[in-house]
Amino acid sequence: MNDSIFSKFSSRAGSALGALAATAMVTLPVAAQAQQAQAAQESNEQRGSTASDPFGIPEEVVMFEQQDPNLRTATAKVNGAVITGTDVDHRVALVLAASERSQVTAEEMQQLRMQVLRNLIDETLQIQAAEAQDMPVNPALIDERYSSLAKQNFPQNPRQMDAWLIGNGSSPATLKRQIAGEIAWRDLLRRNVAPFINVSSEEVNDTMERLKMSRGQDEYRLAEIYLSATPETAATVEQNANSILQQIRDGGNFQAYARQFSESTTAAVGGDLGYVRLATLPDQMAEVARELSPSQVAGPVPIPGGFVILLLIDKKQVLTADPRDATLSLKQIAISFESGTSQEAANQKVQAFSDAVNSMRGCGDAERVAQTVGASVVNNDSIAVRDLPEQMQAALLQLQIGQATPPFGSFEDGVRVLMLCGRDDPEAVNEPDFDQIMEGIENERISKRAQRFLRDLRQDAIIEYN
Repeated sequence: MNDSIFSKFSSRAGSALGALAATAMVTLPVAAQAQQAQAAQESNEQRGSTASDPFGIPEEVVMFEQQDPNLRTATAKVNGAVITGTDVDHRVALVLAASERSQVTAEEMQQLRMQVLRNLIDETLQIQAAEAQDMPVNPALIDERYSSLAKQNFPQNPRQMDAWLIGNGSSPATLKRQIAGEIAWRDLLRRNVAPFINVSSEEVNDTMERLKMSRGQDEYRLAEIYLSATPETAATVEQNANSILQQIRDGGNFQAYARQFSESTTAAVGGDLGYVRLATLPDQMAEVARELSPSQVAGPVPIPGGFVILLLIDKKQVLTADPRDATLSLKQIAISFESGTSQEAANQKVQAFSDAVNSMRGCGDAERVAQTVGASVVNNDSIAVRDLPEQMQAALLQLQIGQATPPFGSFEDGVRVLMLCGRDDPEAVNEPDFDQIMEGIENERISKRAQRFLRDLRQDAIIEYN
């Protein structure tokens, strides 16, 4: 099965996490509350609103209702449409299965449930908006997309998708609901946003010129999880970001968490920003990204408007062929050890194996020499350097045809070498053409407009929490 079944799911753009704001409640007799509220109101009128506090909120806030700040509801009505506790449970189970997390703390689960509820609210708003514009999602499209995902993840028996979802505490209906949200949002953006995006020829030509001038500079393929914050919610949002970061470091799937919790429109592609130059990023992000190694995560990084968790997927140079895209023809020559082999006997076998490898006269001699030491030979005529373990890539790129790596492995897994029998270097990188650059600029602007579109849907919604 794939690394994560959820890595195949294309989630809706603009999923929201937001801050889980916790407000301290003061329990007072009603009469005392009223007196304090009156005093607070007079103080507020004297103080007035300012640019930093447009609502003129007083320093001392007294709540009339007695509320338990630890009590968080998990269901809601969105413009009359009900999101049930079961909806939340099944989506939470899908997130945990997709991120390969089997256990979470009670606090993490509470945060996860609230975050999932927000996602479901946004999803509901998107589906409702599409229906209001006479664009209801065709059930046949949902089934088609679901079947496609099942075939991708369970090619031998696509029906296993249903069993996998149910076995992980979710359901096919949950995934189909998410697919419906994706299709609705896509259709809305096509009608309400994309037609109004204009990119001039001058902008494209300027971008092409900047690319030429940047040839050879480092380019970073980054993924992000963006969480918006205000000065008032910054501490809570940062705490949530640290919780997500820790879950990822504990083995959670970054792309799955990005799809569910990032407020950037890159959430639709697992947070993937593509290849970017650091000069185009906020200074805080650039400083952190520069120090990352591939597959390393960092954060939360404070940036204007919130916090971001970063993952470095890859690194290359602008408009320069990457040697890791070379296609290799390899022979793997390996020995194994029978159960009960002593360490001394194993050392002797490894030494004999190493001497035999050093005596080989090219790839055509591999099978003959392997037979003398009881080694096996496996051929692979088309493997990309970047598909090999990172620690092996540099060693293979330094080999000449007919040379082998030093022996590597273990007593349990066996010892082996890789012999280079052929190499097709990548072709020179062509500069992106006019249409590709225009499409990239258009997509970036659509993403920004999509965020505003979703924000407007939230502001106009009537949401009742149960």
